[in-house]
Amino acid sequence: MRRTTLAALCLTAVTVAGVAGCLPGEDKTADKTAEKTADNAASKPKGPFDGLTGGEIAERALTATSGASSLRMTGDVADDESGGTIRIDMALDKRGECAGTMSMNGEGKADVVKTATTLYMRYDEKFLRAQSEGSSKEETDGVVAMLAGKWTKMAATGSDAKDIAGFCDLDSVLTDFKDAGSGPGAGVTRGATTTVDGTPALVVNEKDGKDSYTLYVATKGKPYILRLESKSAKDPGTIAFSEYDKPVAAKKPTGEILDLDALGG
Repeated sequence: MRRTTLAALCLTAVTVAGVAGCLPGEDKTADKTAEKTADNAASKPKGPFDGLTGGEIAERALTATSGASSLRMTGDVADDESGGTIRIDMALDKRGECAGTMSMNGEGKADVVKTATTLYMRYDEKFLRAQSEGSSKEETDGVVAMLAGKWTKMAATGSDAKDIAGFCDLDSVLTDFKDAGSGPGAGVTRGATTTVDGTPALVVNEKDGKDSYTLYVATKGKPYILRLESKSAKDPGTIAFSEYDKPVAAKKPTGEILDLDALGG
């Protein structure tokens, strides 16, 4: 059950970073005529980000987002391994702390908290039964009886926890964002202005063969990414980014906590 949970969170991190790499900055050596055609706009468009091309806006957005001290990620991504969908709602920061929930195919949920050097997780019965596919009824019932609705803990450096703990580190999740401005920008174009959850934004599109990607970039304050949509056959999904630079409510759960490391030992 825990291996599936780890795979789910790792896939989410890879999906987000992978799409970021598909939205690079402007190619400084590209032919200016081709650049204007790709942007499908005048060289100095009016409105938010006056005078900037789609590639330049994307580069600024990726730089701003990678510089955030914390943020919240919410969305759905495809899981190639199971053919299902992973739902994640997680706040995380650059201290490696996180708090939120995850689920697979809408089958229950798991609460996740990582603070200091400990990872805490709590699974509901529906989640446990869904992740116990292939196990006998007796084994599944035993897992449910032991874990359902109870907080568990593991050392964040342990083999069963280190992947989730790594996901909780915002620096690790956004690593590829920092270097995304080095690629060609001819396929990145400006779109229309819009709003994302009430925040003014500008749409930036990118085409790569049959795949397409869309960024929604905040036009007020720092140019943070507000939403990222991937229409890629390999990594489809949508992730919303919010609560930038807000403290992450990662606190040790109260009450009885089951020590999985002690049980495993």
